[in-house]
Amino acid sequence: MHVYDFVAVGLGPFNLSLACLMAPLKEHRGLFLERGSQFAWHPGMLMDRCTLQNPFLADLVTLADPTSRFSYLNYCKQQGRIYSCYVRENFYLTRNEYNRYCQWAAAQLDSLRFQHEVTAIAHDAQRGLYFVSGRDLRTGRPFEHAARRLVLGVGASPRLPACCAEGEGPYLHSADYLHHKEELQRRRSITIVGSGQSAAEIYRDLLQDIDQHDYSLNWVTRSSRFFQMENAKLVLELISPDYADHFHGLPESAKERVVREQKSVYNGINGELIDTLYELLDERRDELRGRTRLLPNMELRACRRSGAGHELEFVHTELGSRYRHQADGLVFATGYAPRVPGFVEGIRHRIDWDDAGRYRQQRNYAVDVEGHEIFVQNAGCHSHGVTNPDLGLACHRNACIIRALTGVEYYPIETQTTLQDFAPRADGAFVEVMA
Repeated sequence: MHVYDFVAVGLGPFNLSLACLMAPLKEHRGLFLERGSQFAWHPGMLMDRCTLQNPFLADLVTLADPTSRFSYLNYCKQQGRIYSCYVRENFYLTRNEYNRYCQWAAAQLDSLRFQHEVTAIAHDAQRGLYFVSGRDLRTGRPFEHAARRLVLGVGASPRLPACCAEGEGPYLHSADYLHHKEELQRRRSITIVGSGQSAAEIYRDLLQDIDQHDYSLNWVTRSSRFFQMENAKLVLELISPDYADHFHGLPESAKERVVREQKSVYNGINGELIDTLYELLDERRDELRGRTRLLPNMELRACRRSGAGHELEFVHTELGSRYRHQADGLVFATGYAPRVPGFVEGIRHRIDWDDAGRYRQQRNYAVDVEGHEIFVQNAGCHSHGVTNPDLGLACHRNACIIRALTGVEYYPIETQTTLQDFAPRADGAFVEVMA
């Protein structure tokens, strides 16, 4: 059996970035396994005119290697669109364009295996190898691969409010919105729960069709406002290698509080979309009166089946009043939660877990007890803060992982990338007072 330097499981943007950056390093062999039939990034949210919140420079490779053939600018050149990109001066890609770009990059890689579902991983301590096994979904045949290291990039699972009992489902999450849009628009009323970018995009999409389908449309959130994502330059320095260093070194007791306080950095709404919605609602104020409502400060406390729809109970977080609401159609745009896939059970003893049952992730994104064998993508908000899910830090994270996988810093890992200090330097200007 051939022994790979590493096997990566899952192929979202982060592991695809790793595959692109590893492609020129011919002396190191890696294999990427994905159960889907092709690269597909949030296919249930690939609506027209929806844009990423990162500039196109946050592509798969540029921030690690601007000369890479897998860059977005090279994609434009190969598509005969480099001059239209230049003329448009648009830094922000649509979700559909980003997905097409990623599919273009994936098509050039021979290290990817689609429709390969991983079901188990075992560790052979004597040989120091991991054995990754599963099933080829095209042929039904089993497979097994040996590797010295692992990179897990299986993504996150849709998160539902705690009051949603499993027996009362199924529930529609924003992740599957487009797959159920036609059915949803046949309902007399639709309610969206959530306040982030996905909720706003779904609200706009449904609001545009409200006359055609004649439903009422409600947008409800427990947040105190429909807040704009912060994008001031000094705030954006939180999405930096320097801040990842700073956050990782914080006391555990401080990290969860800090993440909550920074919600508007990663979970707000694009300012342009807020303006578009406001103008649309204001222009049609009289026509839409009573047909659509936006309600902040409404915390969902109960969700029950009621005929073909749902009966919801809310508490107003400022008034303390309780409200019942009947929703024929219901969409939860309530985000995602990291998940630990079942196939890690065979190597659970090799992984370092924290008291909450989460990966205890090192600064180099390793989670194993040795600190250099098992790496995890996008599962470390609790350890790396707001830098964890951001596409702009994908190249930095993968440069760190590649250095740990190979022992060589092929892609320079920058330090001192920000204009601000996240803690006083030891230069005498600010002297720590010892207790």
